[in-house]
Amino acid sequence: MHDHCNKNKNIVSNARRISLIGNPNVGKSAIFGLLTGRYVTVSNYPGTTVEMMSGEATIQKEKFQILDTPGVNSLTPMSEDEKVTRDTLIEYSSDTVVQVIAAKNIKRGLYITLQLVEMGVPLVIDLNMKDEAVSRGIEIKETVLGNIFGVDVVSTIAVQKKGISSLKKAALNPRISGYEFSYDPVIEEYISKIEAVLPEANISKRSIAIMILSGDRTLKNWLLENLSAEEISLIESFRDSVAEKYTQSLSYIISQRRLKVVERIAGTIVTKSVDEKKGVSKWLGDITIHPVWGFPFLFLVLYFLYEFVGVFGAGTLVDILEKVVFGEYLNPWAEKIVMFAVPFEFLQELLIGPYGIITMALTYAIAIILPITATFFISFSIMEDSGYLPRLAAMLNRVFNTMGLNGKAVLPMVLGLGCDTMATLTTRILDTRKERLIVILLLALAVPCSAQLGVILGMFGKQPFSALLVWLGSLVFIMLLVGFISSKIIPGKRIDFILELPPLRVPQLSNVLIKTVGRIEWYLKEAVPLFVLGTLILFAADKLGIIPFIQNLASPVIVGFLGLPAEATESFIIGFLRRDYGAAGLFALQNRGLLNTEQVVVSLVTITLFVPCIAHLFMIIKEKGLKVAMIISAFIFPFSILVGGVLHRILLWSEIFN
Repeated sequence: MHDHCNKNKNIVSNARRISLIGNPNVGKSAIFGLLTGRYVTVSNYPGTTVEMMSGEATIQKEKFQILDTPGVNSLTPMSEDEKVTRDTLIEYSSDTVVQVIAAKNIKRGLYITLQLVEMGVPLVIDLNMKDEAVSRGIEIKETVLGNIFGVDVVSTIAVQKKGISSLKKAALNPRISGYEFSYDPVIEEYISKIEAVLPEANISKRSIAIMILSGDRTLKNWLLENLSAEEISLIESFRDSVAEKYTQSLSYIISQRRLKVVERIAGTIVTKSVDEKKGVSKWLGDITIHPVWGFPFLFLVLYFLYEFVGVFGAGTLVDILEKVVFGEYLNPWAEKIVMFAVPFEFLQELLIGPYGIITMALTYAIAIILPITATFFISFSIMEDSGYLPRLAAMLNRVFNTMGLNGKAVLPMVLGLGCDTMATLTTRILDTRKERLIVILLLALAVPCSAQLGVILGMFGKQPFSALLVWLGSLVFIMLLVGFISSKIIPGKRIDFILELPPLRVPQLSNVLIKTVGRIEWYLKEAVPLFVLGTLILFAADKLGIIPFIQNLASPVIVGFLGLPAEATESFIIGFLRRDYGAAGLFALQNRGLLNTEQVVVSLVTITLFVPCIAHLFMIIKEKGLKVAMIISAFIFPFSILVGGVLHRILLWSEIFN
């Protein structure tokens, strides 16, 4: 049976299809990139591949479509990413299924192998990250593993581009495994009964029957499309009948049986040396997740971020670009050219005035923001590829538990430091509606995106380090408070999650550079047009006399309640278009000497908590609907002002910066 569903034009193709399946963080995206030549962000933490990625590859002059599916821990779905992967197998015929397994964690991979074997798909097993397994003293007998399942087993080291040719060769001639194992006699009896009712599909009837017995409710739509109401009712009666015969849930019994088979196979194929050396990497890795020493390490990372992004990026590089390149050369040249070539005063002001496209928009976007975001992108890429981000997630797991969340929720939060808009999209990996709502709220409220965070660190580069700590402490406190209250108000429960930790490794320079260049390109394409739009809005507001009116209107709040200069009003207005543009306005005020340390902290806490940018707001509407987006915005706007005002009075009372 071939493609009975044409929902996704990117997936439907006449070319032979290779589907990549595997746990999170096993290197599937890296394999995908090497097969297709198409760059995909490769990160050392699970959850990055939430939506389907598709590309083309040519193997021995034959074209193939390559599908990179979301990472899963089971093919009986418990979350949206697992459902997407299972649906790919059941709805689209795969000529080859390549299961990518982390060689260092073979048992976790074998659990999925058993499910793929039950599905009867043409299979190739790829043991990736072989170097990490060797460094841990783990040796896998690939030939024995291949003989057990009757399929080809290859090993790769994707980050070093090793073993890809062997993988391509094996993918040309996959085999359907003949390996069999059985469940309890009663379960086997009802598997057969359900099989007899099921239609033909792209995976075996047996595997679908087992999913149904495991209580997989995500199959409901597929069953409705392929069976009559009477047939579905009969299947449900079979499931209820067998469930009554056991005191424990069928999903638990089936899972335990698979785990026993995994243990038996692993015992046959895995040998581990007793004298495994821990080494500096292992020692350092243990420190990063230690409940006590992990926090000093985090502060050390923050200090280096402060020095590299705040001092070097926002200080040295911004000074060179803003004062020398733009201040002494580009802007004076632009002014001369505009004054000579453009005879109309209105257009002259539009281009080179106080709110000019060249003198304000491009100067802000290129001279001020670009060097800050570039240094932050470099830092973020290093943290990704070093494996530190998932360790940070593990260390903060207990903290997130207080907010009704688990370690898995840390992943969108960390991704929010890159882009809140995309991070909101990745909340789909969370298992419950409650968790998704809480994380979307916290992303909109208290997680600055990379561009805004870069500017913020740049401002703190010219302030005492204590100012950065007060800003960070305020945000952490607010996040915990709002998260805790939300967990009590929003109905639902938290689901436990196990996060795999990759070893700490030295990032590859080429990977860091590719990611940084890609993100800078994204920044220039998305941010610069919005900076120009924001400047045009300010220009129009200035010409119409709206800015002085708004400043007077907002003065009781901005000046009286927050203790900021009236000019800061512009930054808060324009921050809705781009968060970093609002922060850039505050950066300019600081450079003009209009903000002292206390005002810098208050303004940055307020603008970080302020309404999300317009792109982020649209993403919230897309994911959760207009009503939820409006409720979140209606809460955030006054709440951010309230927090800023309270902080202003606390800082004045404590005289911490005097």
